[in-house]
Amino acid sequence: MEGALSDEDFLRECLAEAAAAERAGEVPVGAVVVRAGTIIGRGRNASIALCDPSAHAEIVALRNAGAAVGNYRLADAELFVTVEPCLMCVGAIVQSRLARVVFGCADPKAGALGGALDCAQYAQLNHRFAVRGGVCAAPARELLQRFFAQRRARP
Repeated sequence: MEGALSDEDFLRECLAEAAAAERAGEVPVGAVVVRAGTIIGRGRNASIALCDPSAHAEIVALRNAGAAVGNYRLADAELFVTVEPCLMCVGAIVQSRLARVVFGCADPKAGALGGALDCAQYAQLNHRFAVRGGVCAAPARELLQRFFAQRRARP
C-alpha cells in the first residue's frame, strides 16, 4: 500500500511521547496502538503524576485505544513502544489480544519479551502475538540513558 507508515514511523511517534514524558519528569517511555495503519491510542509513562504503578506507557495507550474503539479486545491492533515491555505490560497485551508488539530498545533487567523473560514463547499463555524488537533502538536507549544519568547526577 503506497504511503503506508512503517514500523519506524510509528516508533518515531512513540519517541515523541517518550520525550513528553521526560519533560513531565517521568521515565521517558512512549507508546502508540495502531489499527489498520491508524493510531488509535497514545500513551506515555505517567506513574509519578498519577501515583499509579500501573500507568506505564503501554497500559495508558491500551486504555486510550480501548476507549476509542469501545472494546478492551484489540485483536487486530499492534502496540509500538520505545522500550521492551515489562511483565505487567505483557499481561495487559495478552488480555487485550493484540496481534503484534514492536519495541525499540531491549530491557535486560525487566523486559518480558526476551530481556529478563520471554513471555512470548510461554506456551501456557492463552494468546500469542508477534514480536519485533530493535526498531529505532538507539534513540530510545539514548533517551533512557540520558534521563537516568541526569537523575544520578542530582545531589
